[in-house]
Amino acid sequence: MLAVIQRVTSSNVSVDNQIIGQIDTGIMALVAVEKDDTYRHAAKLLEKILNYRVFADTNDRMNLSLRDIDGGLLLIPQFTLAADTNSGNRPSFSKAASPEHGKAIFQSLQQQALAAYPKTAFGEFGADMKVSLLNDGPVTFILHVNKA
Repeated sequence: MLAVIQRVTSSNVSVDNQIIGQIDTGIMALVAVEKDDTYRHAAKLLEKILNYRVFADTNDRMNLSLRDIDGGLLLIPQFTLAADTNSGNRPSFSKAASPEHGKAIFQSLQQQALAAYPKTAFGEFGADMKVSLLNDGPVTFILHVNKA
């Protein structure tokens, strides 16, 4: 699993012009499920996102996590992150999970997130979503889950 996380001052996701998930200060994460990902990988990714220190402390150093600042978390499924772009001019999605597997793993991530961190909102798996955010910094990282 991998995620692109962005430190935001606000973010929302809408489907059919209706906002379905919204946060203020926190982390917006675009999440990709790859074909060999498991529920355990979802748990590891969630813990990494919740504990990744990307917020400034009193010395203006990135030393605080989402949990430390009690910020919001917006998790948005985005299978295109799993694309192989190494050759040609068209992405290959051979590494991406099947829609069924991807949805199951993302739903597990949703359940785990709500249990571990109630200030979480979500995008909708498989929907045509519009994402809006105000990136703070900008601060953006790519997180990978170690599969070993």
